[in-house]
Amino acid sequence: MKIEILGTGCPKCKKLMELTVEAINETGVDAEIKKIDQINDIMNYGVMITPALAIDGKVVVAGKIPSKEEIKKWITNDDSKTDSCGCGSKCCS
Repeated sequence: MKIEILGTGCPKCKKLMELTVEAINETGVDAEIKKIDQINDIMNYGVMITPALAIDGKVVVAGKIPSKEEIKKWITNDDSKTDSCGCGSKCCS
């Protein structure tokens, strides 16, 4: 599984990275984590507000810090294939 943290390095982006690492460690999921911090690269994902989390190339949440439990759900149940990015605005539905 490939997990990408999209953000320029703000405190919220760092918190998302921390929670994601904890979720991976606690679930034992085999995953590669990559930090995407260049604005142009972030925009290529269609993300306009950070932090954002992408799983296997699909943005699952943007503009907020999800709970560790939400992250665990996405990485263990393959909820990354949903039709929504998880930002709450239903922009991707």
